[in-house]
Amino acid sequence: MTIGEEFDRLLSRAKSGDRRAFELIYRDIAPLVLGYLRANRVQEPDDVASEVFVAIVRNIDTFDGPETSFRSWVLTITHRRIVDDLRHRSRRPTSVGDADALLTGVAAADATDDSALLHLDTASVAHLLEVLTDDQRAVITLRVLGDLSIKEVSAILDKPITAVKSLQHRALASLAKELQRRGSIPHPDASDS
Repeated sequence: MTIGEEFDRLLSRAKSGDRRAFELIYRDIAPLVLGYLRANRVQEPDDVASEVFVAIVRNIDTFDGPETSFRSWVLTITHRRIVDDLRHRSRRPTSVGDADALLTGVAAADATDDSALLHLDTASVAHLLEVLTDDQRAVITLRVLGDLSIKEVSAILDKPITAVKSLQHRALASLAKELQRRGSIPHPDASDS
């Protein structure tokens, strides 16, 4: 979901301290932030989301650009908080949380994301993400939840574009393989006899 034509006006009002404008921006961006946090196994996503929004409030006056850049900026802050969270907690595996909450605000995958993403449903997303590495999961969730370009994901993750493309390719291959294993999509070598 995006704010659209009203974004510049809302941003200007939020920068000048208008709480209602910031609330409208918050309501638009909160599902994206929470979905990204949950998809990346943050144990206390609401707490980390609060930290993200405190950082946004403190720094919103430094942001300048269109709504798509704002979303990238917010996801950069969110990703940094995820890295901080990973540094401060144990390495034990956790659940990614409620799949419905994870998919709140999911943008449609673009045509380059192949059929693997087209066959995802809400109930299986959380389990499918478990087959990915942390970097692969970050790339896929930023591309799908954030509806970001490869270049934007590269900037957020501080990885070369070629690395992001490779991570996306391997992630999609892993997702397709897992979906085939589950029988959710036919194997490409299956005959129509």
